[in-house]
Amino acid sequence: MMLKLLKVSGESLSPAYRDGDFVLVSKIPYLFGTVRPGDVVVFRHRLYGIMIKRVVRVAPDKDEVEVIGTDDHSADSRTFGAIRRGDILGRVIWRVGRREAGGVIRDP
Repeated sequence: MMLKLLKVSGESLSPAYRDGDFVLVSKIPYLFGTVRPGDVVVFRHRLYGIMIKRVVRVAPDKDEVEVIGTDDHSADSRTFGAIRRGDILGRVIWRVGRREAGGVIRDP
């Protein structure tokens, strides 16, 4: 699937991506380009399931990518090490925030 709409669960990339936000994830950027530091990616981890994190390092000689959350207690490469590029489902290309009374973003 080239495009996928997913709901964010948790606060590991807060405040940019918050619990209840929706993200549009696309494989297309990686069909023609490479994973780069700063990209926000969604990937499948064998123990944690589907996760969203920011890329901090791409190993040039290996098929590995280090990812991190903004929360100090986030499960990320500091916890489980680098992920394989093949586990990346796609790059986040759009975020839809939660709605909240008064214009502040919250769950619909």
